[in-house]
Amino acid sequence: MQITIYHNNRCRKSREGLNYLLEKGLRPEVIEYLKTPLSPQQWQKIFASIGKKPSEMVRTQEALWKSDYKGKQLSEKLLLDILAEHPKLIERPIVIQDQLGVLARPLDHLVEFLEKIDAV
Repeated sequence: MQITIYHNNRCRKSREGLNYLLEKGLRPEVIEYLKTPLSPQQWQKIFASIGKKPSEMVRTQEALWKSDYKGKQLSEKLLLDILAEHPKLIERPIVIQDQLGVLARPLDHLVEFLEKIDAV
């Protein structure tokens, strides 16, 4: 069973999620998506696996969001393109196993997800 975490090492919540996986003896594939950008199609697949629309994955408190996008009417497709272009705007961490995943924020969501897939 391969678990993948879409990770931003500068984010405390993302580090907490990765550390939790490691503490449980899991060895996830770590995708540092700020260093290795993903396409809109890849993000669409990831968001679908966690049951979220692009509009539900935006970090609305980021300065870039406030200055460039807040208050604008943006389609889900356009949002997907924006998130792929500016991945720091994406909520994190995201943990995927097979076709299922979770936005692991707060950490309780990750704990519940791992219990559901029987990873621990």
